[in-house]
Amino acid sequence: MKKFCAPIGLAMGLILLALAPATAADDPSIPAQRKALVQQAMVTHIDSNRSGDHYVIYDAVDGKLLRLKLKELHAGVVQKTGFYVSCADFTTTSGDVVDVDFLVAGDDTGFRVLEGVVHKVGGTKRPYHLEEMTTHD
Repeated sequence: MKKFCAPIGLAMGLILLALAPATAADDPSIPAQRKALVQQAMVTHIDSNRSGDHYVIYDAVDGKLLRLKLKELHAGVVQKTGFYVSCADFTTTSGDVVDVDFLVAGDDTGFRVLEGVVHKVGGTKRPYHLEEMTTHD
């Protein structure tokens, strides 16, 4: 099962990066209550993927497991077809800031994070241009 889930997780992460804005953005047409639900789903995901007091996420670009401390959730939420994107800043044990984008799906009955993807490390965006890619069904 784990061998099957890893490629799906990586694919979802790449879709997230392809659709995520280049900078922190906010869609003012999304009601505040819905934004709060999206961000609560992020907090729930972060809390359920902890080892001790660190959020654990695999960095597919650097090929390593990161143990991060939550610094702050970004206030912005944007909507894409069928899901929302928001992000959070974390710090590494060495103090580098890591920006993680989250793909969140759901409706008023409940939201959940589908994938978290490392978007920036130390203020440097990943060296690819996924914003220019298109997604396919």
